[in-house]
Amino acid sequence: MNERDKSEPLYVISVVSRMLGVHPQTLRLYEREGLVCPKRRNRQRQYSENDIEKIDLILQLTREMGVNKAGVEIILRMKKRMESLQKEMEDMMKELDDEMQDDFRRRLRDIFGG
Repeated sequence: MNERDKSEPLYVISVVSRMLGVHPQTLRLYEREGLVCPKRRNRQRQYSENDIEKIDLILQLTREMGVNKAGVEIILRMKKRMESLQKEMEDMMKELDDEMQDDFRRRLRDIFGG
């Protein structure tokens, strides 16, 4: 089965608003603050699955955990950096042979426990 590209813009603001239970103005505010950047087609905002996941995380952080805007920005930057480092590590692992991969994993477990 072919996995769909989660970055493809599919949803208009009214649909995303209903999906997440927020007012469209909230989504516009998040865009103005630079927290999310939906694509535009014919001047109409179009949100991807990735955008929706990001907005859902923002809502969880602000509503359920009481995180302010500055905290949300820091968390989003850290999340993006962690994802980048994870990808780099996966790419490096592909370059190692099986024995070296096992040794590397063992060392990581020793360092981080687990």
